[in-house]
Amino acid sequence: MQQTITEKIFSAHVGREVLAGEMVESPIDMIIGNDITTPISIKAFRESGAKKLANPESFCIVLDHFIPAKDIASANQAKISRDFAKEHNLKYFFDEKDMGIEHALLPEKGIVVSGDIIIGADSHTCTHGALGAFSTGMGSTDIAYAMITGKNWFKVPESIYVNFIGKPKQYVYGKDLILEVIRQIGVDGALYRSLEFGGESISYLNMDDRFSLCNMAVEAGAKNGIIAVDSITKDFLQTRSSLRQQARVYYSDPNAQYARTININVDNLDPVVAYPFLPSNGKSIQEAVKDNIKIDQAFIGSCTNGRLSDLKIASEILKGKKIHNDVRLIVTPGTQRIYKEAHSLGYIDTLLESGALISNPTCGACLGGYMGILGDNERCISTTNRNFIGRMGARTSEVYLANSAVVAISALKGKIADPRQ
Repeated sequence: MQQTITEKIFSAHVGREVLAGEMVESPIDMIIGNDITTPISIKAFRESGAKKLANPESFCIVLDHFIPAKDIASANQAKISRDFAKEHNLKYFFDEKDMGIEHALLPEKGIVVSGDIIIGADSHTCTHGALGAFSTGMGSTDIAYAMITGKNWFKVPESIYVNFIGKPKQYVYGKDLILEVIRQIGVDGALYRSLEFGGESISYLNMDDRFSLCNMAVEAGAKNGIIAVDSITKDFLQTRSSLRQQARVYYSDPNAQYARTININVDNLDPVVAYPFLPSNGKSIQEAVKDNIKIDQAFIGSCTNGRLSDLKIASEILKGKKIHNDVRLIVTPGTQRIYKEAHSLGYIDTLLESGALISNPTCGACLGGYMGILGDNERCISTTNRNFIGRMGARTSEVYLANSAVVAISALKGKIADPRQ
């Protein structure tokens, strides 16, 4: 039986060979909750009559959306998770003392590894597919079921193979590759399917780029994004003091069945900017420059692009320069560790000297919660993953999605600009 990576991961967990389309109940390696979604799961858990978690060491709570609390409601939300974590003596509970955006923090800690099945009550849980794991978002009640049973039900998805050809040019990153995929197939082009990313271009992408690539698979409607393990993945996992050592490696068979194959020539790809109000509304940076789009805010951060390489890219562009007088630049490191490393390498000082504001790790700005809300008719160039109406603030505001280099140079110029010029 010829299988894809995703089919092989489910087969290993279920204990028999399975193919796309089958309904299976599978054990879960890691369940992820956050301060917004976990309280709903906790309520469902308690209403079921459950008294203990099926697998306490396979449940992780990361408080990252509104931490430190922005108001009384968010403080009370966080308290529910804190009390539950204390009650169940959770091993993997991350609060202000060791905070980070969940999809940056867990790989950094070695809590998720290749071959895992991972679920989270957050749509961008698909980020962890960069490690060669099956990782997907689910609803809060689905999370409660997994908390109680240690398992969940899945329809094994068909796979779409995305074959990236060639070597990315300067200032073209994983963010641009996924924006191009979404531009080509649309926001529902991979509905309930696995996006398996491969081809020679992958070898040129570091892990930060791969996390960005898989992070936005859901913006094409995908159930998950996944990249086969290679030497770069192995090096990443080996540099993490992994708290879990069950890493397993799977590769698609040569004649595995795919719903379709998409070929994208990266040699010809320029930085991509997604215009409002869909991630699929992508245009080349040259088009964006011609449109002379003035901005009020620039944002670098989120689970998509808040990693060390993003801060490095921005600091290199901004070094010795000042951001435009009409622009606010907000930078959110993905984790405290990233923040600390960026500081030791001088990136934070460079960003501060340019006029940027550095915030604590948080999802706040990305979802229009706090730490960077847009006012009426304001425009933001952002490294985040969504640009829907009202996503980062006022319904009349506009969000343009781009990579960190484009955001940094745009903050300098006061309008969307090309880092190569």
